[in-house]
Amino acid sequence: MNETEFPEDLRAAQIRLHQATSELAALCRSLPWSVEPMPGWPGTEHPHTGEVTGGREDSPGWTEEQKRMVKRLRMECTDLSVRVTTHSYWATLEGEQRVKARSELKAVTRPSKTPAVDVARAA
Repeated sequence: MNETEFPEDLRAAQIRLHQATSELAALCRSLPWSVEPMPGWPGTEHPHTGEVTGGREDSPGWTEEQKRMVKRLRMECTDLSVRVTTHSYWATLEGEQRVKARSELKAVTRPSKTPAVDVARAA
């Protein structure tokens, strides 16, 4: 893939979008399974092995701080998505060329391709 010269603000927005999406996914994986407190349910015991599968523990729900963090990251991801997709650079390309450049931007800015950024400082 050829390395296209993307505008720096477009690259920065796409990099931060990758980071924010990753942060949101990690946060959601760490939270209780239900936003509101909910009772769990028992799993099903396999008749031959006795192994219990399925079921859930009670969920304490999310704290107000956790809800704010999720909301902030979701809003940031939405804002960054809009900033990337509506950037004036895309108007300089036509059809398939635009599609290829968009795919290239995503690929060259993936976290494995970019150095780590101090998220606390960047935010």
